[in-house]
Amino acid sequence: MYAMMKVEDTIRILPERFGENLDEVVREIVQKSFEGTMRKDHGIIIAANNITATGDGIIIHGDGAMYQKVAFDALMFKPKLQEIVDGIICEIVEFGAFCHIGPIDALIHMSQIMNDYVEVDAENEIITGKEKKMTLKTGDPIRARIVAVSINELSARESKIGLTMRQPNLGAHEWLKEPEKEEKEKEEQKDKKKKKKRKGKK
Repeated sequence: MYAMMKVEDTIRILPERFGENLDEVVREIVQKSFEGTMRKDHGIIIAANNITATGDGIIIHGDGAMYQKVAFDALMFKPKLQEIVDGIICEIVEFGAFCHIGPIDALIHMSQIMNDYVEVDAENEIITGKEKKMTLKTGDPIRARIVAVSINELSARESKIGLTMRQPNLGAHEWLKEPEKEEKEKEEQKDKKKKKKRKGKK
């Protein structure tokens, strides 16, 4: 999902900035121009580091600005199908829940939240299982699998990511703790029975 890659591109420097420190101007323009943008084959550029100008800039007749080649290390985020991700529920809506995964939001449709019929209370931002009574609310940390990816290169926010939690070891972190609690309780009961038997023998 996260990866570092080398990016080479060209930036446009306006004439009024020609007198400024080139390294500082290049760094500022690269960060403003590329951070938060989407590249279909590589994902979202989260951060640009080790930014350098490569070669001499070119001024095109009739433009006045300088076109400067640059190279930088980019921290990329690209959601992959079937990948397991951790996220935070950020919004409950009538048809499911949105959650933050890295720099973008993904949707967990109400049919993919749990193996139970659910009741959605969008006003109070909570989803409840009808039989098991498990709940999901805004702010809950979750673990899910990516099952749909549609990348919008023009706008990262318009990209659509679909998640499911209807598989083993997925769901709200609180749900995942329940089996552990049950196992601990069983072990404690076994220990108590063993102690009683030992006392009985004495």
